[in-house]
Amino acid sequence: MGFKMGIVGLPNVGKSTLFNALTKTASAQAANFPFCTIEPNVGEVGVPDARLDKLAAIAGSKQIIPTRMTFVDIAGLVKGASKGEGLGNQFLANIRETDAIAHVLRCFEDGDVTHVDGRVDPVADAETIETELMLADLESIEKRRANLVRKLKGNDKEAQQQERLLAEAQAMLEDGKPARLVEVDEDDAKAWKMLQLLSTKPVLYVCNVGESESVAGNAHSAKVAEMAAAQGNSHVIISAQIEEEISQLESEEAQMFLDEMGLEEAGLDRLIRAGYELLHLETYFTVGPKEARAWTIRQGTSGPQAAGVIHGDFEKGFIRAETIAFDDFVACNGEQGAKEAGKMRSEGKSYVVKDGDVMHFLFNT
Repeated sequence: MGFKMGIVGLPNVGKSTLFNALTKTASAQAANFPFCTIEPNVGEVGVPDARLDKLAAIAGSKQIIPTRMTFVDIAGLVKGASKGEGLGNQFLANIRETDAIAHVLRCFEDGDVTHVDGRVDPVADAETIETELMLADLESIEKRRANLVRKLKGNDKEAQQQERLLAEAQAMLEDGKPARLVEVDEDDAKAWKMLQLLSTKPVLYVCNVGESESVAGNAHSAKVAEMAAAQGNSHVIISAQIEEEISQLESEEAQMFLDEMGLEEAGLDRLIRAGYELLHLETYFTVGPKEARAWTIRQGTSGPQAAGVIHGDFEKGFIRAETIAFDDFVACNGEQGAKEAGKMRSEGKSYVVKDGDVMHFLFNT
């Protein structure tokens, strides 16, 4: 599994410029990080991971298949979106389908680029978007609770659970806070996710700064960082202008340009890594002569669940997983060396997969 990140923002904050630049950069990367356009506003990119290249080189893999991340460029938001203003209904429907939201916030001064509210205030912009999501959730909750009345009279247990969770979300929202702040028990986690409330989505703030501020940021991005920390959310500083320039260059030229700007990596890489941290994701690998492949899982995933990411039959018939830590695979120069050094482990159903594990699953058909 990869994950889907919705890119949102008010008009003229650099949202579409960033989306176009990120997806062009991915397209221009080496063949093992392919890009494809699913729809005009959806881009799928391979997740850069130097470990995958190293594993493939050791195993002599013919093909390298990275795990994937999908960016969704969601229609520009305006105040009143929750009531259908602008492209409000489409905007809100698209967000429901994503795993996380990247709020692109204007953190640059430019008299030639008009701000929809006539000022540069990224914190206020973030509050506008959050408010619209919360208002949409309140409207949705009120409708759903009204529709549950008949089932509740019949003592439907599923309806009772839904009603309780909706009531908790409504109380939080009416207190002016997003639904993601509701503390949900493990027993309720699945039902809570099924509610698909917009304000439960994890948030990553993307500070779009000027070219000269791409390394250290500026006063605007500092305010966003403070806001993100207070909320328990993440932020990343990116210059859409720089990303646009990088997207026109070949790999070597792009790296030289980044070096000149004092940047260690492209914004795409930083955005993906921040997204992984935000969603508590990690990667395991399968490696052989045919292909070296990366797979995305959530932290805390068991061996059978990890196998199920490849195919449901792997999870159902799981017997064990032959497992080698990434560092051991490299140090022992591959699977055979790891076996001989006693670094290959046989892990059962209760094993919790670790980031970087190289795995081979055995299962009953």
